Amino acid sequence: MKKFNVAVVGATGMVGRTFLKVLEERQLPIENFYVMASSRSAGKTLTFCGKEYIIEELTEHSFDKPIDIALFSAGGSISEKFAPIAAAHGCIVIDNSSQWRMHPEVPLIVPEVNPEDISWHKNIIANPNCSTIQAMVALKPLDAKYKIKRVVYSTYQAVSGAGVAGWSDLEKGLQGEAPKKFPHPIASNCIPHIDVFLENGYTKEEMKMVWETRKILHNENLKVTATAVRVPVFDSHSESINVEFENPFELEDLIETLKNAPGLVVQNNSAENEYPLAIRAAGHDEVYVGRIRRDESVENGVNIWVVADNIRKGAATNTVQIAELIMNQMNQ
Repeated sequence: MKKFNVAVVGATGMVGRTFLKVLEERQLPIENFYVMASSRSAGKTLTFCGKEYIIEELTEHSFDKPIDIALFSAGGSISEKFAPIAAAHGCIVIDNSSQWRMHPEVPLIVPEVNPEDISWHKNIIANPNCSTIQAMVALKPLDAKYKIKRVVYSTYQAVSGAGVAGWSDLEKGLQGEAPKKFPHPIASNCIPHIDVFLENGYTKEEMKMVWETRKILHNENLKVTATAVRVPVFDSHSESINVEFENPFELEDLIETLKNAPGLVVQNNSAENEYPLAIRAAGHDEVYVGRIRRDESVENGVNIWVVADNIRKGAATNTVQIAELIMNQMNQ
């Protein structure tokens, strides 16, 4: 089996550190390993698989050495500048920022949903928005069987989605300190505002879900709307998803379809108060779905509740899974 030279860009951030953790857990075939970050972190060390690595400053020459795959989580402006440099050197970039997601020549991948799209990459692959990823794992099998007509998302997103600063706002806010990251206190509060507001009144986070859902499901005309809310939860995003289908369904068959879908765990026993919870999803890679019930206000509608760890499946794990797909293809 071929081993690969792998780099992590943005290795000191919340997602970057989780990259290292997931790479260790999944034991990818890695030959040489590099960790890169800004000049502020250069020279410090990180431990990976029991060995210490010195953090390199990311520069235009970082990819002069042979690197097969680079996992990026350093923000859009960094990806915009350095992903093409890496790609030009033959390195396959898997980018966790929003920079390349809607680029027509860049595949947007959820491995359980559209792995076939990897085939047309040009050395840059995009990791979707965390909220989109978990929704797609649940919606893809339903779209394949019943054909989705319309989706309404309402998200309840953890502060870790806003990085270390978001986490700190909740932690310190619970002690009475004023927010530094969010425009309002997040402790004991819900803020219907994630990312910037756009001219149509939606936030960019909401429109990301609209655009990315259409791209991943290969349906540019799909009707999608979203409301994204930041809630006082440290880890794991929760989503209420209302779906209307073109085709009729039996609820028992729909539940069985979800039970048989890759990456999904159905928790749907209301008699025992069993349904997905953010606190239980934290630290796991699966997407959890429950509260599955027919929407009686439309002909072919269903409501589902979807929960996943936004730093793992919503970012790091999904990125590493993409790397695994690439390595498996290159080892065939």
